Amino acid sequence: MEKRSILDNVGNTPVVKLEPTDLDHIRLYAKMESYNPTGSVKDRAASYMLRTLLESGEINQETVIIESSSGNFGVALSSYCKHLGLPFYCVVDPNISPENEMIIERLSAKMIKVTIPDASGGYLLTRIEKVKELKQSIVNSYWINQYGNPLNAAAYYHTLAAELCSHFDRIDYLFMGVSSGGTISGTSRRVKEQFPNCKVIAVDMVGSVIFGGKPQKRHIPGIGSSMTPDILKTAKIDEVILVDEASTILSCHELLQNELIYAGGSSGSVYSAVKQYFSGRRVTGEPNVVMVFPDRGERYYSTIYNPDWYMSFVEPKKTLELI
Repeated sequence: MEKRSILDNVGNTPVVKLEPTDLDHIRLYAKMESYNPTGSVKDRAASYMLRTLLESGEINQETVIIESSSGNFGVALSSYCKHLGLPFYCVVDPNISPENEMIIERLSAKMIKVTIPDASGGYLLTRIEKVKELKQSIVNSYWINQYGNPLNAAAYYHTLAAELCSHFDRIDYLFMGVSSGGTISGTSRRVKEQFPNCKVIAVDMVGSVIFGGKPQKRHIPGIGSSMTPDILKTAKIDEVILVDEASTILSCHELLQNELIYAGGSSGSVYSAVKQYFSGRRVTGEPNVVMVFPDRGERYYSTIYNPDWYMSFVEPKKTLELI
């Protein structure tokens, strides 16, 4: 019999109403995914995918689970694999935060760090090549593949999207950050089924190539990518907004100062995108605008909330306002 754990409490995360003074013409809500057991929306995919694979017999207790992640998905998979008794190999890169590296190293069976950048200057493509090498060399292994596995999108279709649809009588706008693509793919499909007039706004980072942008070095994990994930082909996206890193940092600090929300980087990006989208825009009535806040701020303590780090991205006048 499986031992009960805090990890069994996935989902049913709170929705909070925000009331920024410069957005008083909309009703703004945030789905707080930081309340999942390991602190992010990725708990949903890790729990759903592993349990589904075990129940179907596609993997067994001896199967080595492999994935490329230096962020929240690596933390979630290392936790749920540990809970379910599955060996987990996590491929990370030098940009991993000290907080995430500590957790993944403690809980996974093996952590492999690649060191050679790919053509875009990041490490994603190098990490995936390492994953493919491991998959080929380990007979009983399974690559989770968050970028292309339909189970990733299904996790959010059946959990996050279901909760949003049951909570709201109407969703007029849904803002979500994009990285591996599974969250927005599964969520947008179900939300569009129930609220066909809802506009789904994908939020991406300057320097990401997901939607055809020019690649450049990015410093904030959790949003953007150096490749276009296959899983995005099933997403229902109406518009895309790009956010720069300075705006993300400022938005994170604004959320902490004004809303008492200690948000992660992708949450700050989504909030920044909403402000950018609705600034000066005329809307009919007071539309329901829903943001998915994927994670919390603790794992960004050494970056977004560290003055020595963020001063490189924010102009001096704005930096003084943050301190």
